[in-house]
Amino acid sequence: MGAPAARPPGDSGDPVTVAFDALGAEAETDAVSEGIRMAAADDIAIRVFGPAATFAGLASDQVEIVDTVEMIGNDEEPVRAVRSRPETSIVRAAADVAAGRSDALASPGSTGATMTAALFALKRIRSVQRPALAVEIPAPGRERPLLMLDVGANADARASHLVQFAYLGSAFAAAVLGLPDPRVGLLSVGTEEKKGSALVVEAHEALRGSTGIRFAGNVEGRDLIDPEVEVVVTDGFTGNVVLKTIEGTARAVGDAVRRAARSGPIAATGGLLLRPALGGLRADMDPDATGGAILLGLRGVAVVGHGSSGPLGIANQIRLAARSVREGAVERTEELIERSGVGRSAIRGAKGSES
Repeated sequence: MGAPAARPPGDSGDPVTVAFDALGAEAETDAVSEGIRMAAADDIAIRVFGPAATFAGLASDQVEIVDTVEMIGNDEEPVRAVRSRPETSIVRAAADVAAGRSDALASPGSTGATMTAALFALKRIRSVQRPALAVEIPAPGRERPLLMLDVGANADARASHLVQFAYLGSAFAAAVLGLPDPRVGLLSVGTEEKKGSALVVEAHEALRGSTGIRFAGNVEGRDLIDPEVEVVVTDGFTGNVVLKTIEGTARAVGDAVRRAARSGPIAATGGLLLRPALGGLRADMDPDATGGAILLGLRGVAVVGHGSSGPLGIANQIRLAARSVREGAVERTEELIERSGVGRSAIRGAKGSES
């Protein structure tokens, strides 16, 4: 099955159509339905893959229900399940994009199944060794977004993969996040060139001489909340641990603040005074605000949402998929990879260029 047809960058003529895998989300059906309605109200056409009996009330000029009752669970082995169960919601939704009926894929279901189905159906950009999962890191008060990749697609990585991740992230940040010249940092245990694992040192050496991106050197974990870069590159194992640590810390701090505000009459009065500011802080740290992660390096757009997404998270993952299509993220990524000569056989300074 071929890759989806390319849409010219910035083409805003026809509405973007997103194939949405409605099965696998942890939220109640009403919350999923509300998120779909919110996204459809933004002039996004949505093909919903889920039970017709459950989602029939959503059908409209903007929303089409594709009756689907099978799903792939989190406990199933993704590759085996995707290959052997073509009638599941995520496999059918990914195939819908590959066939050109939809422009992008979004799913809050199994991360492994979504990535596998997307890779099989949409294929890699010709010069890309490994797709990477990229997510915008939520943080309070930050003026410019921070994109981190990989956050889970590749537990093991080579230096050549990290080099390509830098280009994938830079292209996406420019196309979709509105950062025309993003600074790219390499996650390490120190800012010095020779600090970090052998993988990081090798990747740093390659990135230092790269062209087409703005490499700013190493960054440390403590710098992620208030960074001097807009794109941070790491391997999928490290990135996933960092992401979940940040999300867990945000929840813990929020819970601690709420408990403190209810600890007594004086604290309760202070809590009321601080409620507007705390509401803004909570919104800044909410993972639903970003919608989810996008799988970069494919010939089509695929967004992996949070399984626990509420209505806003559901809506935002569909919006992210549509925005990525409208801004030509795939085409601009492919152009940067080709122009910079960082294809599979042309990684300068990095060993092991073949996956």
